[in-house]
Amino acid sequence: MFVSLLLVLGLSACSIGKPGGDKLPDGYFTAAAAEFDAHGWKEFITIYIDNNRIVTVEYNAKNASGFLKSWDMEYMRQMNAVTGNYPTKYTRGYAQALLNRQDPNKIDAIAGATDSYKSFKILARAVIDQARAGDKKVAQVELSGR
Repeated sequence: MFVSLLLVLGLSACSIGKPGGDKLPDGYFTAAAAEFDAHGWKEFITIYIDNNRIVTVEYNAKNASGFLKSWDMEYMRQMNAVTGNYPTKYTRGYAQALLNRQDPNKIDAIAGATDSYKSFKILARAVIDQARAGDKKVAQVELSGR
């Protein structure tokens, strides 16, 4: 059911093509933080473009061993107790917002995840720029000066 919802939302989304109607290349594009943050996480976003639309979005962070932040149950419990939010919730929320709106400038912050919101918008803009350029290398993005 979740996959069906993603497909319907993706198909109803507007185009993100270049001004003037140039078509974006289909494929996967990724942008990632250039460095690990103070807590040992490196955020990334991967999108898949098909027919000039973002049809899938993955937003997450991983540590040096490759463990995903959204899988860290202890961190989830601690963060949820303090902010009422946690990585599995807000990473999916931001990813869904980009899928729905196709434009990072039209995405609002989720309460309890404002630092991640700033990073997400920077990474989302960078990954869309990668797609516009047709560059499939991972874009390394400086996030320390958010």
